[in-house]
Amino acid sequence: MFRNCLYIPLSWLYALGVAVRHFLYDRHLMPSYSVKVPTICVGNLAVGGTGKTPMVAYIVQLLVANGYHPAILSRGYKRTTHGFVMADHTSTAQTLGDESMQLHLAFPDVPVAVCEHRVWGVHQLIRQVEHLDVVVLDDAMQHRALRCGYTVLLTPYDKLYIDDHMLPWGTLRDIPSRALKADTVVVTKCPEDIRPIDMRVVDNRLHLPSYQQLHFAGIEYASVRPDGTPLVLTGIARPHYMIEHIQRQYPQAQLLAYPDHHAYSPQDIEDILAQAQSFDCVITTEKDMQRLQGTSLEERLRAQGKSLVVLPIRTCFYTPHEHFDRQILQYVRENTHK
Repeated sequence: MFRNCLYIPLSWLYALGVAVRHFLYDRHLMPSYSVKVPTICVGNLAVGGTGKTPMVAYIVQLLVANGYHPAILSRGYKRTTHGFVMADHTSTAQTLGDESMQLHLAFPDVPVAVCEHRVWGVHQLIRQVEHLDVVVLDDAMQHRALRCGYTVLLTPYDKLYIDDHMLPWGTLRDIPSRALKADTVVVTKCPEDIRPIDMRVVDNRLHLPSYQQLHFAGIEYASVRPDGTPLVLTGIARPHYMIEHIQRQYPQAQLLAYPDHHAYSPQDIEDILAQAQSFDCVITTEKDMQRLQGTSLEERLRAQGKSLVVLPIRTCFYTPHEHFDRQILQYVRENTHK
């Protein structure tokens, strides 16, 4: 309680600073730029854990399936490089960031780049990529220097942005009113048994304006059959979704959680191996696997007769995905200049 009392005024100060920054952009006192290709931003108002990477993958797959040539641009969080970097066969999680590397492996024929400055990053993609139709930006809603053409805002079902507070009291890094700038709002990580009445309750609570679409989506896990009881290893935000899913089939499974984007050290590997002695295998995420590459974990588990199992995920819609798809494709079609 005492800690909250300290955090509340800091939260107000943070919100004031963010609001002033938006005011300066809205009054054109800070410069922002449009680019000559369609841009789709997948973002959120909170820090981490809303399912941005699976949503980017969904949109990219949709665009490719409909004959477009997209590129992906991200900041490349916690990478060791700087400036604009294009993914290639030498890329690693260290040079691109774990999520960008995950997308590069998932879409080897789609250009993936990272850059702190999104305007410069898009311009570089335009210069370097032939037949570029559209750029999908991972986590760019707070980058006001770039005027994105279409914005998809994600908010998790169990912590809607209207129920959250600004940092450090809560997890919001942007003011709730910024949700009004999105074209589509997707409530993510919904339970599999969500009912229409539950959706109506959320719809009424969010009270979106008529120009915004509202969709409900969840995370669909790939079917994996590990041999025996697994230890679940994660370095992601809000890992409880994953452990709850696995414990439905393996009630004795336990979670070993590290901070989001954690860089696994040699000592971490020793600790993981020690924990894994009580289990039959280790399950981890695609994102974590990017940071585990180059460590000895998989090899040493194999020497113990145990496996390191990767659990892929994807976005699945609980409202008709055709409506979401149609609006994305319509935006790209209307803003593509052949």
